Amino acid sequence: MAGGMAIQADTKDYGGKITMFVLMTCLVAATGGLIFGYDLGISGGVTSMDVFLQKFFPSVYKKMQDDTGRTNQYCKFDSQLLTSFTSSLYIAALVASFAASVTTRIFGRKVSMLAGGIIFLIGSALNGAATNVTMLILGRILLGIGVGYANQSVPVYLSEMAPAKLRGALNMGFQLAITIGILAANLVNYGTAKIKDGYGWRVSLALAAVPAIIMTVGAIFLPDTPNSLLERGHQEKAKSMLQKIRGNQEVEEEFQDLIEASEAAKKIEHPWRNILQPRYRPQLIMSIMIPFFQQFTGINVIMFYAPVLFKTIGFGDDAALMSAVITGLVNMFATFVSIGTVDRVGRRMLFLEGGIQMLICQILVGVILGMKFGVEGVGSMSKSSSYLVLVLICAYVAAFAWSWGPLGWLVPSEIFPLEIRSAGQAINVSVNMYFTFIIAQAFLTLLCHMKFGLFFFFGGFVLIMTLFIFFFLPETKNVPIEEMNNIWKKHWFWGKYIPDDAIVGVHHTSTKVSDN
Repeated sequence: MAGGMAIQADTKDYGGKITMFVLMTCLVAATGGLIFGYDLGISGGVTSMDVFLQKFFPSVYKKMQDDTGRTNQYCKFDSQLLTSFTSSLYIAALVASFAASVTTRIFGRKVSMLAGGIIFLIGSALNGAATNVTMLILGRILLGIGVGYANQSVPVYLSEMAPAKLRGALNMGFQLAITIGILAANLVNYGTAKIKDGYGWRVSLALAAVPAIIMTVGAIFLPDTPNSLLERGHQEKAKSMLQKIRGNQEVEEEFQDLIEASEAAKKIEHPWRNILQPRYRPQLIMSIMIPFFQQFTGINVIMFYAPVLFKTIGFGDDAALMSAVITGLVNMFATFVSIGTVDRVGRRMLFLEGGIQMLICQILVGVILGMKFGVEGVGSMSKSSSYLVLVLICAYVAAFAWSWGPLGWLVPSEIFPLEIRSAGQAINVSVNMYFTFIIAQAFLTLLCHMKFGLFFFFGGFVLIMTLFIFFFLPETKNVPIEEMNNIWKKHWFWGKYIPDDAIVGVHHTSTKVSDN
């Protein structure tokens, strides 16, 4: 049964070394997360800058300047036009992920990364030069296309390059890059907000070009994965690349399994139709539910609007931006916890612990805001209460950063068979982007109408998703990516969907995978 019984999964140990080549390759590829992270962090700081609001969103600025004490604190930033600035990026990323799926399959993972970097670079230039809201949103749409391509290709690239025993840690380089991007954005906003000539917001938006250049240049020099080379018919190149990334000439067993997976994939003419077959039901459900739940943790409430949120609860302008920097630091350092433990304690343990910690923090923040501002949203918060909220938000961010943050990208990217991998990752990215868009567009309105109850709203989802992981996600640590069906077959619920011909038959080594 789920949650209690250890599953004995027969999986191969292909051997091989952890080479410097594969470490450096994965490090370069993971920088694709920088562009996503910078975008997550930059918009909240920019939209809290008075000069930016004056120029593009004067109605919001007027409400911000109301110091009569009668203004509802929850509703100061409630503007659909303002949230469109933030959320337009994510709807563009959603649409782009489907085009990126085709590019990734036909031309390879690195071409998708290169395309994403170039398009993102154009968007950052347009945003930095914006003179009206139309230019702002058009720039955000181009940024979104770049993010869609990066998020489609980078996690798959990392999962395919990494050996099974280090796949979790190397894949989480993507999430680490996201947290570094968020922190960099918060630091940039803190600095540019002090520029007296009023163009600080332009610097913040234009500096998105830096992570775009890093990703674009890096993609030029990246090798393709053995899986991608095989998928495109380059068998000798694929074997040579596998030998290089494993640091071993004896890769015949793993290479043969990759060939078999590639041949099976080539028989699939319509991956989008095939992914709906019952045999892929576990992977399909996970590719939908995990990104859905990741967004309904409420994390993007913090990452998009941290300065706005901290201003709402009583911090001044500088203090709000600095608080966002603090949460960015916590986010980055907590990700190292996940990198160091994911391949030892496993995915399930981090998911479950992180969910419980987030739930506790959200309930406590909701209680404090309810006591201080009530239903009317009128009131003030003492310094001690404000600092307590900051501590709780930091604890919440830390829990996300070592659980749902990195694992929300890792687990979907490692569970798909090659024949439906590009389609599966496109679903994962598009669901993630769709609900990121929904949360970004709706948050300020939800905060205005639900008040402190918004934190209980997200807390309810955290409870549901923690139970979902407990009952329905088997442990995938140390399992070679081409043998993941063995795990699903032995699961109490998903086993009935996996046919016998989907199981790898002969094994030389067993690895015990715990479902605890």
